[in-house]
Amino acid sequence: MSIEIWHNPRCSKSRQALALLEQHNIPASVVLYLKTPPTRVELEQAHRLLNRPVLAMVRQKDPLFRRLGLSKTSSDRSLFEALENHPSLIERPIVITDKGAAIGRPPEAILELL
Repeated sequence: MSIEIWHNPRCSKSRQALALLEQHNIPASVVLYLKTPPTRVELEQAHRLLNRPVLAMVRQKDPLFRRLGLSKTSSDRSLFEALENHPSLIERPIVITDKGAAIGRPPEAILELL
């Protein structure tokens, strides 16, 4: 099974999730999504695998969320557009496998996926 983690080394939850994978000897491909942002297709695929609302993928408390005029009632299209153009708004970390995906908040949530 291939495992990918959308990782931000500056984020403590992201570092904790990566450490959990390493502690359990689970090899993962690390994607530094701020340097290599996911495409719209990748965002939509992650959304399908998460099986959660698009809003769950968005850092709603980030000041940029409000500056862009986004809210909890924003359309999925607007949210995807914001994530595509501003990857810093992606909730982190996201772990993606062939079977599904999980947001690592709390980091232990990714273990349920694996």
